Amino acid sequence: MKLGVFQVLFRHRSFPEMLDYVAQHGLQAIEFGVGGYVGKPHCDAARLLTDENLLQDFKAQVEARGIEISALSCHGNALHPNQEAAAQFHEDFRNAVLLAERLGVANVVTFSGCPGESDYSLHPVWVTCPWPEDFSRVVEWQWREKVIPYWQEQATFLADHGVRVAIEPHPGFCVYNSETMLRLREACGDVIGANFDPSHLFWQGMDPIECIKELGRHGALYHFHAKDTAIDARNTALNGVLDTKSYRDMSARSWVFRTVGYGHGEDIWRDIISALQLVNYDGAISIEHEDGLMSTDEGFQKAVDFLHDQLIYEKVKEMWWA
Repeated sequence: MKLGVFQVLFRHRSFPEMLDYVAQHGLQAIEFGVGGYVGKPHCDAARLLTDENLLQDFKAQVEARGIEISALSCHGNALHPNQEAAAQFHEDFRNAVLLAERLGVANVVTFSGCPGESDYSLHPVWVTCPWPEDFSRVVEWQWREKVIPYWQEQATFLADHGVRVAIEPHPGFCVYNSETMLRLREACGDVIGANFDPSHLFWQGMDPIECIKELGRHGALYHFHAKDTAIDARNTALNGVLDTKSYRDMSARSWVFRTVGYGHGEDIWRDIISALQLVNYDGAISIEHEDGLMSTDEGFQKAVDFLHDQLIYEKVKEMWWA
């Protein structure tokens, strides 16, 4: 395993300053945002693809710090019912794949997307229950008419360029748990796997350790985000976990995102890391910061300190006791 970071949290630093900062903290990997919701503060794929000198300089600056690129991320919704928005998300994704090929990066991270409830929708529609039956019909229409056709086409594109996509299961999109992740993979092939982010599973009541084992059993775990979630017991007892209040309204929410170790303790994170080792995941543990209670630098530093002690860097070479 390698400790890394999702670089978009340092969007206000210059490119060289950001790389130096990451290297100084002893990280071995970096994940670049190249479009979609996360933006492209240090890595504009379209520009790099059309300027060979710029591309080579970008690559050289990363390599000079002894850092590898674990993924290019363009979290977006290419199935958005607004065709203009969908086209931009799709373009960002395609450029990310082409740039990943040029850089020799295996993973492009994004969301599955979520369409509307019909071809006449204005906004995405995420269904959370099967009844009234209208909701069940919407889900099946979304998968049959939008999700599977789109990703079957992208699977061919990915295979042609030797890149795989790591879909992040995330509520609000059609792939949000283990079952939907494996449904997409079964329909579209093994160039599609998961970007595993425990924070989105914790608040849904899922067990990340079991999810890692299940996805690992199918060879479907491609990338990993290190982010935590804290559950507010009282607010959850009163209102459940389906919470649409602003992330800024932290005291009133049922759950909030936290830096690793501030939602769940060392025992849980050690079990998560051990489960990753058990399924032979040897990629990056990419720190993502969305903690509203501490600054970016402090949250990052605490995550680095915490994970340095949790990660397993070397596999056993021989079980002399077995």
